Amino acid sequence: MESARIIATLARMLRDVGQAEELAQDALVQALERWPESGVPEQPAAWLTTVAKNRALDVLRHRAMHAEKEAAISYEIDHQLQDAAPDLEAAVIDALENDIGDDLLRLVFVACHPVLPTDGRVALTLRMLGGLSTDEIARAFLVPEKTVAQRIVRAKRTLSEARVPFEAPRAHELGERLASVLQVIYLIYNEGYSASAGEDWMRPALCEEALRLGRILAELQPDEPEVHGLVALMEIQSSRARARVGPKGEPILLLEQDRTRWDQLLIRRGLAALARAEHTERGFGPYALQAAIAACHARARRAEDTDWARIAALYDALAQLSPSPIVELNRAVALSMAYGPQAGLEVVDSLLDAPALKNYHLLPSVRGDLLAKLGRHDEARAEFERAASLTQNLRERQLLLARASSN
Repeated sequence: MESARIIATLARMLRDVGQAEELAQDALVQALERWPESGVPEQPAAWLTTVAKNRALDVLRHRAMHAEKEAAISYEIDHQLQDAAPDLEAAVIDALENDIGDDLLRLVFVACHPVLPTDGRVALTLRMLGGLSTDEIARAFLVPEKTVAQRIVRAKRTLSEARVPFEAPRAHELGERLASVLQVIYLIYNEGYSASAGEDWMRPALCEEALRLGRILAELQPDEPEVHGLVALMEIQSSRARARVGPKGEPILLLEQDRTRWDQLLIRRGLAALARAEHTERGFGPYALQAAIAACHARARRAEDTDWARIAALYDALAQLSPSPIVELNRAVALSMAYGPQAGLEVVDSLLDAPALKNYHLLPSVRGDLLAKLGRHDEARAEFERAASLTQNLRERQLLLARASSN
């Protein structure tokens, strides 16, 4: 949980992401060795950060000795640890961060440097700062785990060889990195909202961190509609958190949720962010369109009041703007709700040979749901069983097997 913040702190000290990650791992190893004997400290995160910082200071001293620049490096070290002079420290941090004001978000921008290909930027950032495993990232991109691992290794090597400065980009440079940063925040949020593996349906800490980063970014980029669109999407989706999980941790699907448990404050915040995206007069992008879809659900007091025709139209626009098999799968669901299950099934069947969805559990899950609505229960049961075999989330597997048995 603390690794991303520790890495961000060390990267600012060392100007080396790979080495920062190694030292953060070293601190964890030291904790695993000492805490069973000494007990877990009252502030474990502070303990880990202090140990990692001390290791980083050793590295800086070693560099200084070899580079014969002890005076300059000592000045840098002193200011990294200068807790007694908050005004001076704030000035130094402000200068380094160029008004981003958040270590973690600043490092996201650094890792999304244009010297890296887009897939490398996102994979590296998700792995180190999003706390996602290579397997989770692979599932998010629907690619083999080995491919993601190679992207991360190449990205670290490229940043090191290019000697990329570990400072926030200047204001005029933010735009060229913004799309990658938004994608990273979006994927971190998605993993928190619907965990791809493990025993929990959600990982709330990831959702909260992504939303926090999005809100900061919206303050930094007030004229970017997609920033407000992403924040709107996350606010509205987060409003359902309490209603998405039952008393035993079981998942509750959207149409079955108790909407009185939806957080109205988050819905209002999300709708306000969506309005800000509209007022930029630059048109909706993919995140704002998804937020508009989420807003349709948020405005419906009952599931049967949902404007599915509008949602289907918004998915049509999203498919034109940002075509992908997953968008088509979601569009199929909207079409089935607006115009009947056969309309959705036709779209789903056109996706059966899509390579990206070959092992994607939601394809047979959606198909099973549509077949069940059409009364084709034997086929539906087979699809739910296949979906259950593909998911690595325990709660989702239990839900799918229950649906299979009911058919």
